[in-house]
Amino acid sequence: MYHLVKSIYLHATSLPEYSILLLGLDAAGKTTLLNQIRNLYGVEGTGGDAGAEGTGAGTGAKGVPSESAGKTVPTVGQNVCTIQAPQRLYLRIWDIGGQQSLRRLWPSYYSSCHAIVFVIDSTDLGNCDISQLPELDPGLDPSSSYRPDQPSSRNKKRLSAAAADDEGRLGECAALLSSVLADSSTAGVPLLVLANKQDREDSVEVVRIKEGFVRKVVEGDGGQGSARGQGHGGAGAYVRDSRVLPCSALSGQGVKEAVDWVATRAEWNKEARPPVMR
Repeated sequence: MYHLVKSIYLHATSLPEYSILLLGLDAAGKTTLLNQIRNLYGVEGTGGDAGAEGTGAGTGAKGVPSESAGKTVPTVGQNVCTIQAPQRLYLRIWDIGGQQSLRRLWPSYYSSCHAIVFVIDSTDLGNCDISQLPELDPGLDPSSSYRPDQPSSRNKKRLSAAAADDEGRLGECAALLSSVLADSSTAGVPLLVLANKQDREDSVEVVRIKEGFVRKVVEGDGGQGSARGQGHGGAGAYVRDSRVLPCSALSGQGVKEAVDWVATRAEWNKEARPPVMR
């Protein structure tokens, strides 16, 4: 009888926990974003490796953006924190290193995640038009580096010198996001693309990022499915739950809106990816 009452009590008082991945190129602002989330929501628990040291987390008052959130070091592995969202649920947020040598670790997190936040540097996208880039390779390894100055034989004829000069890291970013969506373990997972560093004057407008980059990668030219529909039953098999939002991880602008969207969409998708109760 005791065990029955205990189980009923735990079921009634426990809250769901969803795992969220912060992905993106190195220096996109993922760790700064995590630091702001820690300050805005408080931290239920932290963990990680050497990359968590020196991040400046927890130096500001709860609910207020931290001025020291940008004092970070390159993430060597992962940073982790758990927050309680206003929707009465927990979000366990994983900041995974974006360096080329660490990207091979990403796929090991896909099957257990409930949403993906792909952070991009809005100041390093060139003209933000992937139609001028060479065709993305469907079999691209996430740990590989996109090098427009050293195109493969199949892409040499499609890449102009002008495009290579003007694109910034757009090609690398597009190839990496495409490889994430191509993995069958990410099928049906909500995707939030965060256009970071919108507080800077040289940032690309969110509308251009959405139309010239994200929509073409996430939805494909056909407007449905992912850019790599082969892994999900063919192009146009489904419409991915995705959104593009502006933010400045350094100032805290747009961070709460991002967390709110992720929490809402992860909970909405709980039938497909059940949470962990805690």
